[in-house]
Amino acid sequence: MRTSDFDYYLPEELIAQDPLLKRDSSRLMVLDRKNGGVTHRHFYDVTEYLRPGDCLVINNTRVIPARLIGHRDPTGGVAEILLLKRLDADRWECLAKPGKRLREGANISFGDGLLKAQVVEVHEDGNRVVEFSYDGIFEEVLDALGEMPLPPYITHKLADKNRYQTVYAKYDGSAAAPTAGLHFTPELLQQVRDMGVDIAEVTLHVGLGTFRPVSAEEITDHQMHSESYKITREAADLINETKRRGGRIISVGTTSTRTLEACAGKLKRELKTTLETGNGVDEKGEPIWVRADSDETEIFIYPGYEFLVVDALITNFHLPQSTLLMLVSAMAGRKNVLAAYEEAVREKYRFFSFGDAMMIV
Repeated sequence: MRTSDFDYYLPEELIAQDPLLKRDSSRLMVLDRKNGGVTHRHFYDVTEYLRPGDCLVINNTRVIPARLIGHRDPTGGVAEILLLKRLDADRWECLAKPGKRLREGANISFGDGLLKAQVVEVHEDGNRVVEFSYDGIFEEVLDALGEMPLPPYITHKLADKNRYQTVYAKYDGSAAAPTAGLHFTPELLQQVRDMGVDIAEVTLHVGLGTFRPVSAEEITDHQMHSESYKITREAADLINETKRRGGRIISVGTTSTRTLEACAGKLKRELKTTLETGNGVDEKGEPIWVRADSDETEIFIYPGYEFLVVDALITNFHLPQSTLLMLVSAMAGRKNVLAAYEEAVREKYRFFSFGDAMMIV
């Protein structure tokens, strides 16, 4: 398959620049992957497509104010870095501007010296490793000086930075929000629980590599960037119990999907299982689909992929020719997805991070 097979026309005015006042008032397109049919609803109607015994899987990562703007020492030129991945207490892998001037040994000052950074390594892909120095607690310094790293297609300034966080965000580490979860409110989540649907929390710290355009002509030549994930024993137990009793695993977002499928694939490879049910067995001989795990993943899901855990997906509308659009197409079929996107354009849905949602059932 070629990257161009995942292109579509999108008028610029349909790119959502601001979040809606009420999170769950966004529109919801429901796509039936069996026949390609679509239904137009609002996100607060999502409970009508859930059943008692299902399990909703959410990504509880928290976006850090990862964009830092400072000045190069001693020249005073403007420098910007974007934190991608924490390597140890004070060393981070980053994107940096201007790259040509931020060579190994370059020094940057932020907030009149409250935070200082030195470039200690330059990777082949252009990413930098920087080492920070500061007084106090790094997270507090970052919160005071950093900005939310909004995607480049959002040009408006975000008035409330909590609107780029899910209401269930817990663990710092993402450079971008798991945007499918932005539609949920505490009240809607409670409504989901009250109807007998379990909610399992996983963690995948979202890196910008997930959102980078695919430059390779053939999609199989594209290399994904690594992201760290964690599935607790509690979450794994909920997911496995749901599958055993015939309930559905409904993934909120492509990040939750990648977490579950990466864990399941790793389990299946390690156990070399040929089971018809599950990807392995537990100590009691019961089938399991995932297990408690903490690792890095570069999983790339595109059409032809057979899902090992996920049965349904809640997601946003994604960029043309993106790996996220390819993942959605793997679940619902490329032609079905592109036809649904064409209808979304006709119906003037709002696209991308602050836009409307799609549920694939």
